[in-house]
Amino acid sequence: MSNEQMSAMVIPEFGPAEVLRPTTVAVPEPGPGQIAIDVAYAGANFAEILYRQGVVDVALPFVPGIEVSGRVRALGAGVEGPAVGDPVAALTIVDSGGYAEVVVTAADLVVPFDETRLSPAVAAAVPSNSTTAFLVLDRVARIEPGESVLVHAAAGGVGSQLGRAARLLGAGRVVGTVGSPAKKEIARQFGYDEVILREELAAAGEFDIVVDMVGGPTRRASLDRLAPMGRMVVMGNASGAADVGLSANELWFTNRTVSGFNLAAFAAAHPVETGAAMRRAVGAVTAGELIVQVATLALDRAAEAHRRIESGATTGKLVLEVAPSRSGSRGPGPGRGARADQSAMAANMPAS
Repeated sequence: MSNEQMSAMVIPEFGPAEVLRPTTVAVPEPGPGQIAIDVAYAGANFAEILYRQGVVDVALPFVPGIEVSGRVRALGAGVEGPAVGDPVAALTIVDSGGYAEVVVTAADLVVPFDETRLSPAVAAAVPSNSTTAFLVLDRVARIEPGESVLVHAAAGGVGSQLGRAARLLGAGRVVGTVGSPAKKEIARQFGYDEVILREELAAAGEFDIVVDMVGGPTRRASLDRLAPMGRMVVMGNASGAADVGLSANELWFTNRTVSGFNLAAFAAAHPVETGAAMRRAVGAVTAGELIVQVATLALDRAAEAHRRIESGATTGKLVLEVAPSRSGSRGPGPGRGARADQSAMAANMPAS
């Protein structure tokens, strides 16, 4: 750490959204193999809520923020490119720290992007959800051409990426579920053949792959929807329901598989592979193959962003403005998100 100070939003104690506090902390310096980034935007994610609630054990005070966009500030020893000043998107999930003016992360988890083709606000929303979509389907579920895919919370952050990612990876039938009728039309924009209410799951047929970030009764019902040799990937528990016990003997007798995926653990263990998936995601969003809808809030409204996410009142992605003047944005272009509360994707709506 240097003696230079910067503004940051910190978690001084575990608790509700109101515990988030603006403060000043030391500017981090990159170590070997790391890159320091002047942050323009930081994505707001459910993972940061888990940190704030104490579900994930972190040392306090803690600066959350698992993904950012901005400009390269400095390169650590042994790092070759991108150059200082280049616009980049970065996954900061391993050590967090994105809710601040400067963040440091592994060079493998930093990807340049073209600001004339991709909005820096949208770029900040790519490293977590879009990267996860490719890793979950390709690396974990090992999707094969023509397979059927079921995605829960299809209008949410990760769900909004999984539908089109499944298409890019050769899926056949792709179905999404949502928690309310109001979100059906929104989810249909994200590459799904059908969007159904989760309560209609029993009549949806069988699937080769199910991605569940909801948990509770939905997890049990999802297992029943797996075809023989089907794979369910568990990557969240947004419902907050008690854990669901699954019988190993049942998996044995029915030729089904259940896997887990945690992006933080995967990125820490496999940074090169994670970075490759992230480059793939940035390229797909830049080309318009993945659609990322964002709405922005100022960093000092981080508590509001957390409340919206916790209540299920968001679709698409919320992005926090840390220092947007650093982005050097040149105006609207493909993939650009709406400013402040103007995006329909962040309107107050029921949980996904």
